[in-house]
Amino acid sequence: MVNAWGRIFGASHTQHKPLDWRKRMSDNIAYALLVYTGLQIFVTMGALQGEGASLLPYFALIMLVAAIIPACRRFEKRWNRLSDAQAADPEFAPWFRHDRLVLWLTAIGLPLAISSVFKLLGLFFS
Repeated sequence: MVNAWGRIFGASHTQHKPLDWRKRMSDNIAYALLVYTGLQIFVTMGALQGEGASLLPYFALIMLVAAIIPACRRFEKRWNRLSDAQAADPEFAPWFRHDRLVLWLTAIGLPLAISSVFKLLGLFFS
């Protein structure tokens, strides 16, 4: 049954995708940006719905966008410099895990941290 489904859909249970750290990092960046954008909108919308007509939430949005683009470009450039042989080398796994962790901590932590700072500033200056 598994082999029949594999033949129908062009794959079998024994086929594996070749290891490519460049593609894996690119996929992680894409997903992290989606999560980052969702958090940015969700967290900032709470600040925008406040009673005061402050420009701080808008400034926070601009800062968040300006901060994430260079960070993601840095990760992308680092991994795209790999040759085809290096991209398939399992020796890069520890560096990949490190960069993936930093990427996800940044994507999740940055919107929360900056929005918190601006909420605190809003409390002091409103």
